[in-house]
Amino acid sequence: MRRHSGIGLQTPASVHYGTHTEIREQRQTTLNAAFELNPIRFRRIASQVPTIPEVVWINSPFREVLANI
Repeated sequence: MRRHSGIGLQTPASVHYGTHTEIREQRQTTLNAAFELNPIRFRRIASQVPTIPEVVWINSPFREVLANI
């Protein structure tokens, strides 16, 4: 499955089944380890894994209501 930028570079299945938090923690651990091994590769700080928004819509019902007015 494709990772989506709108949901923190996670797959829809990982968000749906709740495995996204474990995946995010693993990715952050990997980024932190890479930073410790080679800090020159990064810009003074370790990279951060994208967060997942609280609410995600394919077609927001609020926008659809406004479009019909």
